[in-house]
Amino acid sequence: MKKLLTLIAMAALPLTAAAHGPSPQKVEKEIIIKAEPAKVWALVKDFGGWQKWHPAVASTKIEVKKDDNGDDATFRTLTLKDGGTIVEKLRSSDDTSMVIKYEIESGVLPVSDYYSVFSVKPGENAGETKVTWMGRFYRVYKLNPPIPEGQDDESAIKAVTGMYDSGLAALKKIAEGK
Repeated sequence: MKKLLTLIAMAALPLTAAAHGPSPQKVEKEIIIKAEPAKVWALVKDFGGWQKWHPAVASTKIEVKKDDNGDDATFRTLTLKDGGTIVEKLRSSDDTSMVIKYEIESGVLPVSDYYSVFSVKPGENAGETKVTWMGRFYRVYKLNPPIPEGQDDESAIKAVTGMYDSGLAALKKIAEGK
């Protein structure tokens, strides 16, 4: 009887491994900018002004409205240059630690449950800033395979990485005055 139960348990094990759903993903990028942290922070902390430095963003609309908990919250709608939109909720912005946190509510990126932390810190040398942009998320398709094309982990990671790489390069160029 023990052998039979062991065989049944072993046969069921592969099924439970396939039924867990998507794995959490993380993208973290850093860049050193030859500009004072206060200058870089002034660009980044302007939640309604990312179109001033991010090359994919055409415009931003800020709204204060009730969130799911009934609390007042700041939301922004990023209209992208390709016509898509992303709606984000500001979680916090701290001038002392120079950290802004936000999450994506909806949009064209192939991600779900996206949460991001963007931090600005003094660099190792005088007049330098270290910027870190980190995001945690899941792919947009939360069910098990077959996964529709463009809704998989690779597509989600590629989209976030592209957003971070292009944004940080442009932020560097603008902050350094080049």
